[in-house]
Formats: sequence, C-alpha cells, structure tokens
Amino acid sequence: MPHEFHDQLISFMPKMRVWALALTKNGAAADDLTQDVAAKVLVAQDCFIPGTNFSAWVHRIMINHFISGVRGRREFTDMENMPEIAVAASHEDRAALRELGWALDRLPRDQREALLMIVIHERSYEDAAEQTGCAIGTLKSRVHRARLQLRAFLSGEPMKIAA
Repeated sequence: MPHEFHDQLISFMPKMRVWALALTKNGAAADDLTQDVAAKVLVAQDCFIPGTNFSAWVHRIMINHFISGVRGRREFTDMENMPEIAVAASHEDRAALRELGWALDRLPRDQREALLMIVIHERSYEDAAEQTGCAIGTLKSRVHRARLQLRAFLSGEPMKIAA
C-alpha cells in the first residue's frame, strides 16, 4: 500500500502544482505550497481511506494549508477581507467531502477532538496531552479508535462501539 500511495502522489504532483498556482498566483510560492502539501499528504497517508477520492482529499489538505498560511501572515483582519478561493470541485469530490464531514460528526467528541488536534492541527501528542489534561497513551488510543471508526463509517462496515 505505501508504494502505491507514493506512486499516486507522485503522479498527482502536476495537478497539485496547478492548484497551488491558482491559489498563490506566484510560481515560487506555488512550488513551496506544492512541496508543503506533498509532505503533509505523506505524513497523513494513514488517514487516507483507499477507494475514496484521492483528489478531494489532497485538495482539502491544500486549501486548509493555504488558508492557515494566509492567517499566519495576518495579511487579512477579518473574513470580509479574505480572498475568495474558487476551485471547482466535481460532484464526486463534493460528495466525498460531505461523507467525510458526516463521518467526523458522528465520532464521539473526545475521539474527534483528538483526531483533529493530532492529524489536522499537527500538534504533538505531548502538546495535545497538556492541553486536554489526559495521558499521551489515552490520546493515542482515541486517535486510533477514531481512525478505525472513520474507516468503518466510510466503508459501510457495521458500526463498532466507540469507547
């Protein structure tokens, strides 16, 4: 699976570069964004569910990373000054994102929060444990159970009892 995933990512890089160029309007910034997103995709590859829409998944990672970068530079003071990011998504992409949102909403709150802190916000387990006041092992367990539950929701498997 990891080899197939890497091949898929490599073949997808030109499309990512086009998206990045549309977002940044600058060749060097687009190259940086593409490289950053490729690294994030590799780090998060365990979160990708085979058989789901790879394009939509990578696209969401890129948009989130781009927006985080804009916020980090504090170039915009409020949502009204935020640039519109209009990237057309196919019906399949929108459906996959809705399905993922549906699945995330159904996770127990503690699992969803742990997953978001570790996977999306890229917090260390130590930092997340300090913020939540629970043990690192507990966080790792919550993230693991959240990933299993998401896979079950999105693959149509019977729901597992989430602790």
